[in-house]
Amino acid sequence: MSSVMGQTFTSSQQAMLNRLAHGVNRLGINLAVYDNRRECIFQAEGGRFTSDSGILRELAGEAFESPFTGIRSCGQDHRFLMSLLRQNGQPVAVVFLDKGLPSQTLDGRLREYCIRHGLDEHEFTALLTGETEEGGYPAHLLETFATEFEASVRHAGQIDKLTTELSQMYEQIVLLYNLSTHMKVTQTNAEFLQYACDQLRSLVNVEGLAVFLEKKIDGQKRLVLTAGCGYVSIDATLADIVQVHLMEDLAAGKEAFLDGGVHGPFQYAWPDNVKNILAVSLQGGENMIGIMVATNPLGKSDFDSTDIKLFNSVANGCAVFIENGRLFSDLKELFIGSLKALTGSIDAKDPYTRGHSERVAFVSRWIAEHLQQVCTLPANLVHHVYLAGLLHDIGKIGVAETVLRKRGKLDDQEREIIFAHPRVGAAILSEIPQMHSIIPGVLHHHERYDGKGYPQGLAGEDIPLLGRIIALADAFDAMTSKRVYRDAMGFKHAQTEIHKGIGTQFDPQIAEVFLDSDVDKLWCIIQDGFIENWDYSNFSEYGTQAVGVLIR
Repeated sequence: MSSVMGQTFTSSQQAMLNRLAHGVNRLGINLAVYDNRRECIFQAEGGRFTSDSGILRELAGEAFESPFTGIRSCGQDHRFLMSLLRQNGQPVAVVFLDKGLPSQTLDGRLREYCIRHGLDEHEFTALLTGETEEGGYPAHLLETFATEFEASVRHAGQIDKLTTELSQMYEQIVLLYNLSTHMKVTQTNAEFLQYACDQLRSLVNVEGLAVFLEKKIDGQKRLVLTAGCGYVSIDATLADIVQVHLMEDLAAGKEAFLDGGVHGPFQYAWPDNVKNILAVSLQGGENMIGIMVATNPLGKSDFDSTDIKLFNSVANGCAVFIENGRLFSDLKELFIGSLKALTGSIDAKDPYTRGHSERVAFVSRWIAEHLQQVCTLPANLVHHVYLAGLLHDIGKIGVAETVLRKRGKLDDQEREIIFAHPRVGAAILSEIPQMHSIIPGVLHHHERYDGKGYPQGLAGEDIPLLGRIIALADAFDAMTSKRVYRDAMGFKHAQTEIHKGIGTQFDPQIAEVFLDSDVDKLWCIIQDGFIENWDYSNFSEYGTQAVGVLIR
């Protein structure tokens, strides 16, 4: 079998091609894949004959010029079976199965099989090589491959979407963090607010953006334009009107004032060039000290809930600057809250693993803090291991609930899906540069000290320290938690199992440090539900500390 591999497919899709090639080559059928430039990007021959590349290029051109769905047969005696592969709805490649001519019969082993079992060689050949009206077994193999390929494309799209959402979330967090770091006492309100407007407009494309602050003029409070960018259609007089409507909507429980003529008539009268208007408040304590107004989003028809939340966050930052208060801890809480919400949504796929990620994060941090007492560790390792523990199962976001909740033994395909989740999680986080320091914990938390783990089969200290710590924390919580396929293991029994796994499943030093710590106290903390009152008046404060280190 010879093969030529291109760069059109992902590694998993190439693996699917290899499996298809193995299946059809055993039947003496040749496999070839051509891209939309009519270039051969994959070829695997069965050894009975050589396919005519000129004919295949011509058929590939016809397939791309007249796209089709399903399996199509063509050529003399329906010699060829072909299927188009699509990505984002567009054909990117065509797969050919070349069965050869009827005169090219089976190889010696299958001929002997026919003789031994009294089978008609011609009929058996027709069945296996697809020389039937339906295409036979080869058509079934090709159809199965096409279906799996389509599913892999959908799965990749879901991963890309999640990665994009995480990246956008991180950009918003960075924006808010940048605002907090530019809070200098030497800056005037106008300087800082102008910086905030410029940064916000670089992320949310709007025609105009302005901040009005309340000031006393002739003994009366008036809104004064203090900063802005783009074409600002709202003057001070209109700003007073906007503020009145905003206060009414806030009193009614809304987060912002929003008016537009896209999906219906305006609620109020605005200048002709205003198509949409969004306003949020700058609150100083219980008092409204100003408003932020944006008009006409570019690239979309209207403002959405994400815009409202982001504008409110920026407006709050501006208010904090004006009031000389704190913003950074709020930003970190937003980030850690988002991470916990994300991991919580994954845990919630299986009711038996609810809270698993936060417990693993806490136990990982416990181990790291006790390990720090007996050896020198990097300064930020405790923070990194906590966040890695929190996100260690993020790769399960694409795993079906039917797999996660299955009571019986997983089949080979389901096992491959589960085994892939560390790599998927690492790939998601790799798109965020500031997450790189925690990726080793996510990628390697299922490695074993004896090298029998996955995904890379690393052994000993070749496994990153974060991975070795989280591996123990994950195993401890798994053993002491009820799962759909078994009851929870007792606390003492789990300690015994960890002791048994020293040097095989677990790093000896890490396991001994864990077992020598006050594990009874740890168990009580977890059982009490759990962690909020342990060493911190508010457990979320620790998460924001860890995120602060990550962002720096």
